[in-house]
Amino acid sequence: MKATIGGKLKGRKTRRHKETKLNLVSLMDIFTILVFFLLVNSSDVEVLQADKTITLPESTSTQKPETTTVVRVNGEQLIVGNRMIAKVADIPTNEDQIEPLLNELKYLASRAEPLPEEKAAVGRPVTILGDEEVPYALLKQIMNTCAAADYRDIDLAVTQTSPQDPAAPAAGQ
Repeated sequence: MKATIGGKLKGRKTRRHKETKLNLVSLMDIFTILVFFLLVNSSDVEVLQADKTITLPESTSTQKPETTTVVRVNGEQLIVGNRMIAKVADIPTNEDQIEPLLNELKYLASRAEPLPEEKAAVGRPVTILGDEEVPYALLKQIMNTCAAADYRDIDLAVTQTSPQDPAAPAAGQ
């Protein structure tokens, strides 16, 4: 039997307009794998506020810093949090403490909650980000000022590098 012209047209029309179906099972599998991948590979790295004017010294330390008050110093400025406290050129080198820094740290301590008894002996925590070119005398002044303002739990921020093999010869020798 031959198909009529109307039957042929109807057959073509149904073939052209087939309903397409999206298989969501595969898509869900991909998203499930992606979620597990991101959960496993998310790290607990503490990222301090980036400052392009500060080049941190390198260290092989594996201990992670806590979130604390951050004091940043580069060749030009002394900054606490996001607030510029003083210009490095204006800091007197013959004094043990930096007065504007001391005032700012005391102000921050007055706004914070009181320290518990077990932490009172250690003092408040502070992290110092100092450029590797900053002289030690200035870092010493900053640390003395922090201690005078009851910020005695001092951490110095560094860039973490992989530990070197002690048996391997030192680079550059």
